[in-house]
Amino acid sequence: MCRSIKTLRPPALPEEATEDDIRAAALQYVRKVSGFHHPAAHNREVFERAVDEVADATARLLDGLEVRGAHSGVRRPAREPQPDAV
Repeated sequence: MCRSIKTLRPPALPEEATEDDIRAAALQYVRKVSGFHHPAAHNREVFERAVDEVADATARLLDGLEVRGAHSGVRRPAREPQPDAV
């Protein structure tokens, strides 16, 4: 879908994905789906909320994946919940 989104799990990524990696992937996804690189002011809140939700879902996915044959014991630390956008 979006070629600039990279795989964020081992062994494709030799280290654990950072929150910045996850957020960048979420931003690319929302940009691709919405068709907006930078949303207009009247769409900014919903755009940012979507990026936050996709980043949270991505972190949960990575936290729950069991990658067999990769670096044994590689698990991401649980992320702290982000406050809802107001």
